[in-house]
Parts: sequence; C-alpha cells; structure tokens
Amino acid sequence: MTNVFGITPHPDGFAARPPHQGEVNIETLSPDAFLAAVAFDANGLVPAIAQDAKSGEVLMMAWMNAESLQRTISSGDVVYWSRSRKTLWRKGETSGHTQRLIEAYVDCDGDTLLLKVEQTGPACHTGAPSCFFRKVER
Repeated sequence: MTNVFGITPHPDGFAARPPHQGEVNIETLSPDAFLAAVAFDANGLVPAIAQDAKSGEVLMMAWMNAESLQRTISSGDVVYWSRSRKTLWRKGETSGHTQRLIEAYVDCDGDTLLLKVEQTGPACHTGAPSCFFRKVER
C-alpha cells in the first residue's frame, strides 16, 4: 500500500515497524516519486556513485541530470551526463564496458544517488576495474 507521499513499504514488511538501533527502513518509491525525491543542484545535476551489485565494490562516480536518471530507470542501461561534453552518455557506448541498473537509491537529503549495477568490463576509463585505486598513505 502506497502512502500519501508515494512511498510503498518494503515488500518484506520491515518498513512497517519502527527500526531497531542500527537498522534502516527501506522505502520503495515509484519511478516518479524517486525522481521527485532527487535534489538536483543549481546546474541540474546530482552525483551518482556506481557500486557493483554483487561484490559491493565502489566502481565510479559520475553526474546525472533528470533526463539521464529517467532514461536509466526506464531502460536499465545506466546513462550519465558529461559535464565536459554537455551531453548524455550511456556507460559503455564506445568501450563496451556497460552498466545495467540493478537497484537505485537516493540518500536522505536527496542530493546523492547510489546505483547498484552489473558491470561488464572495467568501470574506469583507465582500464582499471574501479576508478578508486589511489589511497592516502597513513
């Protein structure tokens, strides 16, 4: 059952009870409600973190606008916005290293997306499996 905010409790039912400490209620949103929950910045963009749906590895960060997010949700092929080229780009359209959307989440403030994806080939343009391969020495 959808509430007045367009939010449907998680099908497992645990969203209907108060969370225990450390638990998070997962809200399932319609595509329209999900898009409405996103707080795009002054340039109409929102950062999107791509994470491997199976391994949990963080793969990359890219930008999305409303159109790229809508296309991603409707097609299942992840589409981003290129700030440098000022155009949409489907991940892997030239390299073949595609991303299929498994799940999409918007954070509590609506200003960051988490895309759980099925990655084909390396995610990084350098050929690395992930764009996050440099860390600070401590």
